[in-house]
Amino acid sequence: MDKKTKIYAFIDGQNLNLGVKSQGWILDWRKFRQYIRNKYNVTEAFLFIGYKAGNEALYTSLQQMGYIIILKPTMELPDKTVKGNVDAELVLHTMIQYRNYDKAIIVSGDGDFHCLVEYLDQQSKLLHILTPNRHYSGLLRKFNKYIVRIDLIRGSLELKKTKINGRSKP
Repeated sequence: MDKKTKIYAFIDGQNLNLGVKSQGWILDWRKFRQYIRNKYNVTEAFLFIGYKAGNEALYTSLQQMGYIIILKPTMELPDKTVKGNVDAELVLHTMIQYRNYDKAIIVSGDGDFHCLVEYLDQQSKLLHILTPNRHYSGLLRKFNKYIVRIDLIRGSLELKKTKINGRSKP
């Protein structure tokens, strides 16, 4: 890819966050934004997450890191879990932005994005699918040539705590 090719990333925040946590580590969101900028020349990174009151500082911090935050209203279920499915928003914004990018990166292992991935592939607009780990949907297996597993680059993207103030190391 040359520098003129516009690359946008569309990130399922919940899928990415829970996918790496299931492997026993925490993603450093700043490092991830730098990684997709440096490795793939991603100019716009849309991060889709459920809105939860009290997390405004987190959303501001993510914006300062270079993400475009798309918040989805959440619902609290009877068992007190919070649900904020962002699939429809991710698909919608990928299509709203369609004319603005040359290639897209979808960050999720969720099979609900099969139709989007298939369409982007048919239009020669799919660059990669970044999955959190090896447990991604079987519906995405036919697109294995696009798959990049984030767990395989854990060492570069893991949040590392320091003893001094709890912040991640640069």
